[in-house]
Amino acid sequence: MKVAFQGEAGAYSEQAVFNYFGKLEILPCESFDDVFDAVISARCDLALIPIENSLAGSIHQNYDLLLQHNLHIVGEYFLRVQHCLIAMPGVKKRDIRKAISHPQALGQCAGYLRSHGIRAEQAYDTAGSVKMLKESGARNTAAIASRRAAELHGLQILEEGIEDNAENYTRFLAVGRESVAPGEDAKTSIVFTLKNQPGSLFKALSVFALRDIDLTKIESRPLQGKPWEYLFYIDFAGSAEDPIAQKALDHLGEYAVMLRVLGSYPRFRN
Repeated sequence: MKVAFQGEAGAYSEQAVFNYFGKLEILPCESFDDVFDAVISARCDLALIPIENSLAGSIHQNYDLLLQHNLHIVGEYFLRVQHCLIAMPGVKKRDIRKAISHPQALGQCAGYLRSHGIRAEQAYDTAGSVKMLKESGARNTAAIASRRAAELHGLQILEEGIEDNAENYTRFLAVGRESVAPGEDAKTSIVFTLKNQPGSLFKALSVFALRDIDLTKIESRPLQGKPWEYLFYIDFAGSAEDPIAQKALDHLGEYAVMLRVLGSYPRFRN
């Protein structure tokens, strides 16, 4: 099996792939669009994409890509993210004036950087920032990335666990061309649109409340081409094949202008 992810060797997404699937063949991709294209074109069997972070929120681009492409969510994984301050060999922490990394990583370490008087500068990727640092050889600059990224490029870790909040998790979704049998402990992701009428969202959500179905996530996104109209993404506990869930989805279909099941998949448990 071959799995695509966004980023370079040493990226957190690569770590999530190995943690979730084990050691296998991987395809690093420059962008999330490239990740989806790799699965659609059958260059990869599956992809693992980040969908939300417990501190920074949702990765909206991937919500949009899930809707644009006819792929199925087949699994999920939660990765505990630990950021490292990485520098050239021999550099001391007191020498660091600037830190480079992906904007989300910089935001998750903003308090640490301020307290140490380190200026933040955005880069395209966490692992990529380590590569950039090694190529530049700058001795007043650090990168913020994973321990694996530092080890791959032979740089030193000045400090580990510099994120402002220890409860820093990223949720990843596995996506593929075919759906899976999710088993008993399942989760389902759906997307739908509603008419812009009073009480329409209340009615939509009530189909789950009336049947004691646990909603684990709700997210709204602008509907492209229709200003001030929205898509609603919902995750709920259970499989779409469960009779109670089927009745809820049939009921929701009476209110929804568009309704699509993105996938039912095994629920990840820490």
